[in-house]
Amino acid sequence: MAERSQVSSGSPWEVAVGYSRAVRVGNQIEVAGTTATAGGQVVGEGDAYAQTMRALSIIGEALTELGADKSHVVRTRLFVTDMARWPEIGRAHREFFGATRPVTTMVQVSALIDPRLLVEIEATAIV
Repeated sequence: MAERSQVSSGSPWEVAVGYSRAVRVGNQIEVAGTTATAGGQVVGEGDAYAQTMRALSIIGEALTELGADKSHVVRTRLFVTDMARWPEIGRAHREFFGATRPVTTMVQVSALIDPRLLVEIEATAIV
């Protein structure tokens, strides 16, 4: 079996639920659903663009810890609470990834773990 590495971002939900922010096995990295938090507090309340950029920043940090970067991302999944906000969310995604342009799916959900959160993002990277 390939070597397994994992990282935590310190989110209070990681410990409560029992998961890692990201896990690398061999050349594949899976990043858990990531929201806009810092120190356990919601960042960018009411601002879908800011929340998307913060979540992507956390994903970028996890990738770095596991020896990768955003250019290795091949798929993202965006869970949003209001599809009408897709232009803001999409703009942040486009600006963050630039020419990498991973495949992506955006799905509207009824709620996230905190009602102030507008977007949650998962990512898959291959190094």
